[in-house]
Amino acid sequence: MGMAASMATYLPGLGFDNPLDMKEKIDLNNVNLPSNFGLGGVAIGNGFRPTTDEQAQQAMEGAWEAGVRFFDTSPWYGLGLSERRFGRFLHNQKREDYVLATKVGRILKAAKDAPKNNSWKEASPFDYEYDYTASGVRRSIEDSLQRLGINSIDIVFIHDLSPDNGDMKDTWKDYFKVAAKGAMPELTKMKEEGLIKGWGLGVNRIEPILETLKVASPDLCLSATQYSLMYHEDALERLFPVCEEKGVDIVVGAPLNAGFLAGIDRYNYWGEMPEGFKEKREKMSEIAKNHGTDLRTAALQFSAAPTVVSAVIPGTRYPEQARANVESMKVKIPQAFWQELVENKLISEKAPWPK
Repeated sequence: MGMAASMATYLPGLGFDNPLDMKEKIDLNNVNLPSNFGLGGVAIGNGFRPTTDEQAQQAMEGAWEAGVRFFDTSPWYGLGLSERRFGRFLHNQKREDYVLATKVGRILKAAKDAPKNNSWKEASPFDYEYDYTASGVRRSIEDSLQRLGINSIDIVFIHDLSPDNGDMKDTWKDYFKVAAKGAMPELTKMKEEGLIKGWGLGVNRIEPILETLKVASPDLCLSATQYSLMYHEDALERLFPVCEEKGVDIVVGAPLNAGFLAGIDRYNYWGEMPEGFKEKREKMSEIAKNHGTDLRTAALQFSAAPTVVSAVIPGTRYPEQARANVESMKVKIPQAFWQELVENKLISEKAPWPK
């Protein structure tokens, strides 16, 4: 049985008061996610604006104290900075008490200065090159273990193999062919060897996941920006049915659209604001207020509701945010709220509701 199907039992309002307090661990092909909620590592890696080492440490402490035990990072986040900061915190915890995911696809190389990239502020002084070969995957994981200072990684996502990657654009399928012959079978082999517990894609578009499901057997995939309160129809129509058929779970990244649904005037990682989205957010916020809740809480629970979704991983750079996000997963939202969103055509009538 898939991890997502089991985890639905623990969503808020479905008979388990606090999903982050659960002692059971749900198993899918040796991948154990201790709850349906995790912490993403973009902000920890200086995404959008600088985060100090102290702020990062406090944010992770706040998440841990609130019950978070699933952590997702990447060499790309801050060019190694996010992994080093996660490792600084996690190496003091018992390894069996948390689940750690990182990514492969870019090999970091020391450079005089970090390359100019709008996502990372004050990044580490490394450049990068893409490598989706079998040997590149092994090298990337070994480098990540060194940065983390931890002896094992649970989940590995093949990162940014997607047309929205500005370095690839229309040539992303050329990189995909390399990964299909190299990274994907090698990660399957590493899972069989017991070196990792599961693998999948970590991308911001649907097409690469669909293509992967045609040529390989991933365990779970990280789909960022594609299933949120603001944008979800495409995932409902094209991604989720295929994943359910194949028994592949989804981890939802950027459930708040990079802070947009928490009130920040920034939509996703690229900063392009779709026409009418601010007005749509204002309408939903007003409806949420009328039903005694807030839009951030509704957005987090909405992204966790489908049975195919095994976890949501919003990012944070402050302990208060980490604790508030966890508390949002415990709130009981009136069913009338979701009904009003549907009636006002603000969400799809096909979207599952948190119960």
